[in-house]
Amino acid sequence: MASPTIKRGKNRSSGQTFSVTTVSLLPRRCAAWIMEVYLVAMSGIVPYSIGAYIESHSHSQKVPLHPVLASLEEGIAQTLALPQSQTQPRQVPPLTNLFWGLALGTPIAVIGWQLYILGRTGRTLPKRWLGVKVVTTGGRSPSGLQILLREGVGKWGLPLSVAYVLWRYSPVFPSGGGLILFSGVMVLLEGGLLLLSPRRRCFHDQIANTVVIDTKQGYKKRSSRPSSPSVTVEVPLNSPNYSQKQRRNRSPEPVRTLVLRPTIEKQSPNLWLWMRRHPGTTLLIISLAGITLILATFVGTQVYIEKKADQRQSEQQKNQEYQFLVTQLAATSADPLQERKAVILALARLEDPRSITLLVDLLGQETNLSIITTLEQAFASVGTKALPALRQQNQSLSQQLQAIEDQTSSDYQLTAWRLRATKQAIAKILVLHNNQLSQVNLSRVDLNKDTIEIAPFTLIAEELDLSGINFENAQLSQARLKGSVFASAGQDKHEDTFDDLIANFKGANLTQADLSEAVLPCVSLVGANLQQTNLKRSNLKQANLQKANLSSVQLLQANLQQANLKAASLTGADLTQAQFNQANLEQANLGQLNAVGANFSEANLAKSNWQDSDLSGVNFTSANLEQADLSSTVLKGVNFRNAQLNNANLTDANLSQADLRSANLAGANFHGVIFSKVQFTNTNGFLKTPPNHQSEAIIKGVDFSEVKNLSPTQIDFICQKGGIHPQCIVEGGR
Repeated sequence: MASPTIKRGKNRSSGQTFSVTTVSLLPRRCAAWIMEVYLVAMSGIVPYSIGAYIESHSHSQKVPLHPVLASLEEGIAQTLALPQSQTQPRQVPPLTNLFWGLALGTPIAVIGWQLYILGRTGRTLPKRWLGVKVVTTGGRSPSGLQILLREGVGKWGLPLSVAYVLWRYSPVFPSGGGLILFSGVMVLLEGGLLLLSPRRRCFHDQIANTVVIDTKQGYKKRSSRPSSPSVTVEVPLNSPNYSQKQRRNRSPEPVRTLVLRPTIEKQSPNLWLWMRRHPGTTLLIISLAGITLILATFVGTQVYIEKKADQRQSEQQKNQEYQFLVTQLAATSADPLQERKAVILALARLEDPRSITLLVDLLGQETNLSIITTLEQAFASVGTKALPALRQQNQSLSQQLQAIEDQTSSDYQLTAWRLRATKQAIAKILVLHNNQLSQVNLSRVDLNKDTIEIAPFTLIAEELDLSGINFENAQLSQARLKGSVFASAGQDKHEDTFDDLIANFKGANLTQADLSEAVLPCVSLVGANLQQTNLKRSNLKQANLQKANLSSVQLLQANLQQANLKAASLTGADLTQAQFNQANLEQANLGQLNAVGANFSEANLAKSNWQDSDLSGVNFTSANLEQADLSSTVLKGVNFRNAQLNNANLTDANLSQADLRSANLAGANFHGVIFSKVQFTNTNGFLKTPPNHQSEAIIKGVDFSEVKNLSPTQIDFICQKGGIHPQCIVEGGR
């Protein structure tokens, strides 16, 4: 009798397999992802666009931007390294606040709803439309934690964080295009990992233990068992153990195999069970941990106690020194001056906030000029910590001096000396600590030049770094600030980003000040008085000069590209070879100025006033001069190509050698306009010669059909030089 053959072996562990048609599923997964992003993006873009449109077109009363929106705007600007806004606090129509609030809340609601239904059903709306579903490797819908891991960490959080870090420390920072590029690459790399996975699982699926399936085909699940030993028994069919009847009923198989597999349960790690099996090791670990914790607590407590004791001792010693010096100062009030001066300087070195207050109060009461000078030196030695108290004392003394009518009185002279001491102390601190002034507030401070014989003063702060200082409404007339820097890069070492250190001169008085070659990009000079100020070769790019008084200012070769000079006054200014590319001079007053060779290309000059100005050789290419007043101006050699001159007033303007090609002249007033220079042959000025062709305006192809107040002589010139006018057509048809 043949005995059965027994074989021992191991079975392979099997897992779940899903029937996924990769060719059809992959495009649908990508389409679902694009649709999900599109829904979220459009839910924010649409209300934001409506709010922006209302902001630019609404004439309703404006209100401050909602604090939440303002904080969000500031946070986004800081994160993305965007330039600082110069219009704080921002004013918007009420409806703009509403729609921008929706632009913030709607995407959050859409994302929350999509995540909720994804956790409940495994499908967002786009996934449901396209027959795509997310399930766990066990075939169930994913839990909330898995959804957060999959969507918040794996799909978006980690790729965008890596992209931001790479962008932040790359050479392309702070370019927004670089951030978009890095983000796109990282998102594509994260999603592209599915091409390397046998189950087409992206990185976010792997960390969340999920898989994407095709709901149209379903999935097939096989139970999994751990690998275990097996016994195989092979029984030949011709064995005597089988009867003839059994043999006839059996299928023609050569061998009958029986597999006996023991059931082995896989035990999960159990800390409590391990501790029960290893009591000695457990006790040792707990004892060592307890001793370490006790020692750490003891050492930390001792360090804290000693630190506090040292701090109390230092404060006590400083207090004793302060009390001693105050006593000495009071006791020696009638003693020689040298002893009092020594006490004052010792108080300044004490580094006690009470010392600064005491010295400021002493300055307001001191009558000895020598002691006042010593106090000035003491404040300078204290440094920037003394500036807040000095600023308050300076403002108080300035008001007192203005209230005294008799300039020959002793009170006036003594107050002038005290005020001069505060000015000198502030000036010395600016010079000695010029790289530590980014957060200094000197608003409303009086640093005007004084010509009083007893207390003369002139602020001299040339070629210093004064970035970030606040001079709002400060008095700085005739200050000498040549070559000083008032705006520089912040901690990120890149300009035009949110953390830039930018000074504030809003409402400041800078009449006759010397700011030549100064660095002032993006600086706020709103409403500032810059009358007769020297700004030659200064950098005012993107500066805000709305409603500023720039009368008789010197802007020779200055850079004001993209600057905002709306409603500013530049009467009598010298703008020779200045750069105003893309600047905003809407409603600005530019009468009687000299702007020879200046560049106003692409600038907004609507409703501006240029009467009696010399604009020879100015570049107005693509500039907006709608409703501008250019009457009695010299426009010799001016480039008006592609300029908007509709409804502009050019009465009695000299347009010889001007280039008007492609300019929009609809509704412009050309009464008395000179198209060519007239030359005289004798000293009496009566005999004229024909104009030189090189001195004529270039008007070929220019449309004068809607130009107003053209004389017959002007029309003849237009027709002869190739201009377009209805009367030229009539004459051509005769």
